[in-house]
Amino acid sequence: MIKPAEVAHKYMESFFGQAPLESMETLLSENLIFEGPFHRFSSAKAYLEALKVDPPNNVSFEMEEVFEKEKSVCFVYQFSKPGVKTRMVETFEIYGGKICKIKLVFDTKAFI
Repeated sequence: MIKPAEVAHKYMESFFGQAPLESMETLLSENLIFEGPFHRFSSAKAYLEALKVDPPNNVSFEMEEVFEKEKSVCFVYQFSKPGVKTRMVETFEIYGGKICKIKLVFDTKAFI
């Protein structure tokens, strides 16, 4: 059985451009719930469409800590893009090898 951290790491590779953005689709449950400071989505389709409209370009991350449980994982990392650097915390709930819920937390002031 694939561990939650492995699934979440594949998501990060896709989001941050180390793998094609389209590869994220196979990692997400259809009824994905995404909650972040700027956006909320209640389906993988809506989330993926938003990423296609406004793709994450010139972004990178440096992992600081990983906390893993049986069906969830939490990443603490430094997010960077031109003009922005901030710590982010992202949790993933994973069932049947698919990400069902993502919670993203960060200080939005870094983006102003």
